[in-house]
Amino acid sequence: MSTALFGKNVEPACRHCESAIQQISPANQILCSRLGVVSADYHCKRYAYDPIKRIPKPQKPLPEFSAEDFSIE
Repeated sequence: MSTALFGKNVEPACRHCESAIQQISPANQILCSRLGVVSADYHCKRYAYDPIKRIPKPQKPLPEFSAEDFSIE
């Protein structure tokens, strides 16, 4: 599956499917409304991407600046 919202390299996985109800932690399993309990990395032929369920990667921290970095002298 490809989408322009999060790039074109979105791998199909049940954790991003619209049929996924909730994650069963810590076993890395998903409760699917169609198949029951499945692995979070699994996907079936009824996979439908839901961008709302995707958790974005954390942003890189900004570098620390001092007052000298902003001085003209």
